[in-house]
Amino acid sequence: MRRAARTADPGNPLSVAQLELLSCLAENPGAQPGQLARALRLAPNSVTTLVNGLRSRELVTRVSGVGDRRTASLALTEAGEAAVRRWHTTNADILRAALAGLHPGWQHVLTAALPALHELVDAIDDLADPRHDAAGTG
Repeated sequence: MRRAARTADPGNPLSVAQLELLSCLAENPGAQPGQLARALRLAPNSVTTLVNGLRSRELVTRVSGVGDRRTASLALTEAGEAAVRRWHTTNADILRAALAGLHPGWQHVLTAALPALHELVDAIDDLADPRHDAAGTG
């Protein structure tokens, strides 16, 4: 997907890590950098570097916390929201084109498998949840 996205949208100046951070922020408006680091499984200093780059491109804004200026919440700017839409559209177009190129029998198999794939994604998300423990008791 990454290689196909670069081919489909060669003018996109953002890295996949930046796009993933923007997408995560779109799903979690007002998140703090530490929350994004946990959600993306990145080191906090990596998130800081990504956020600084995105702020310099005016894709993200930082708002200091009320009462404690050391805390900050992040928000997408209109340009940041547009970048997320563009990336999601590019990826959706790639999937549509790839699926259209498959034999109809394989298209049917994949369509029939979608509920199981959604459940698989949910199970993977559950494993990524920091509250998940090794015993699987959540």
